[in-house]
Amino acid sequence: MAKLFGIKKSMDKCFNWYVFILMVLLTCLLHNFNFSVPKSRFSTFKSEGGIMSNTSCQNRYIYIQHLPSRFNTDILKDCSSILKWQNMCIFISNFGIGPIAPNFENILEDKGWYATDQFLLEVIFHNKMKRYKCLTNDSSSATAIFVPFYAGLDVSRYVLDGSNAQRDENSLRLAKWIVKTREWKKMQGRDHFSVLGRISIDFHRESEDRWGSKLLMLPDFNNMTFLNIESDSRSSNEFAIPYPTYFHPSSDIEVFQWQEKVQKLNRSYLYAFVGCRRPNIATSIRDQIIQQCISSYPRCKLLDCNTSDCNNPANVIKTFGKSVFCLQPAGDSYTRRSTFDSILAGCIPVFFHPRSAYTQYVWHLPDNSTKYSVLIDEEALRNENVKIEKILKEIPEHEVEAMRKEVIKLIPKIIYAHPRSSLRTFEDAFDIAVQNVVQRINSITKKERLEY
Repeated sequence: MAKLFGIKKSMDKCFNWYVFILMVLLTCLLHNFNFSVPKSRFSTFKSEGGIMSNTSCQNRYIYIQHLPSRFNTDILKDCSSILKWQNMCIFISNFGIGPIAPNFENILEDKGWYATDQFLLEVIFHNKMKRYKCLTNDSSSATAIFVPFYAGLDVSRYVLDGSNAQRDENSLRLAKWIVKTREWKKMQGRDHFSVLGRISIDFHRESEDRWGSKLLMLPDFNNMTFLNIESDSRSSNEFAIPYPTYFHPSSDIEVFQWQEKVQKLNRSYLYAFVGCRRPNIATSIRDQIIQQCISSYPRCKLLDCNTSDCNNPANVIKTFGKSVFCLQPAGDSYTRRSTFDSILAGCIPVFFHPRSAYTQYVWHLPDNSTKYSVLIDEEALRNENVKIEKILKEIPEHEVEAMRKEVIKLIPKIIYAHPRSSLRTFEDAFDIAVQNVVQRINSITKKERLEY
């Protein structure tokens, strides 16, 4: 009997432990899942991605300003008139990332690759913002207000043969409209931000005989934050973010697979250049670059866009994927979409001016530029005092390998994941941009409160 009693006590003890463990698990479950109906507008937010608790989105809520359709969707409806020399309708498909790119010669992967136009960031960013996990439909609880004005596509319609009045019309209309909104009156636009899909100079027309619109010259927008594919170094409210590339993965595994693929590529060329001459720009160094590349054959691979199809993603990635270094001189401006295409292919970018990347993409690229790139003095090249091949050949192999690894690590940071998806392990270019904008606006708000 005593033995039986001892067994019973042991069983009771085990049972008590089971109950205790179950209670702990139940407590954790209730702590992490809120089954009650929200009692306040601050309890939840809405987005196409779902509903999350306010604790995970504190000081990160974003409200999308509802603009009249003339500022965005109407421009897309009239897509055939956006550019005079190219029908843009096919490129605005798939939420702005364009048609699926053909995988010639198995250069790309079967998923995630699109023929994306470099000037469609406004549409891509807007569609990704619709899935932002901390979106709110209550502007009074928002940290930041996103203004989805497709200013780049708007001005593109009048670049060649439009008047300045046409180029400025929507910018002036937006300024007049937005200052009357209650969202604007809260902080006079200091909590507002927008994305521009063209370079900064296209919105800085300082005189009537110059290029572009005067959007960024309008006093009403001085307080707003603007994200451009290339910013003006003189401006305190402009920040450069990466050009759209051809790769828009829908999952982390697609990123991992691509990184693994480019790491293993056989790079038979020392360096490459994809582009064409700029005979209309007196200061361009492209003639020298092309001539040196031709002279260095077979150490250099030239993809001349005057004679080759540089709009084919497979052609570009194939060239960069076979090269150790990729030359990134200035074109019509200091920056190029090609910089991000080369990083995407695991090719080490070679710059000729700090403004081509180092002073531009400070949120997305490492502070230490020597970790992932090479800088050759533009003036020395222009004066024929340096040989590109000689400089690149003298870089020790272990340094080259370290730079390539850094470049491949950068791939998630310079791509925009598919607008209908989000990455779990990585932060993409959109995530990094939004995070920094929210941080900037929070700092401005905090400073104003202290001053008040």
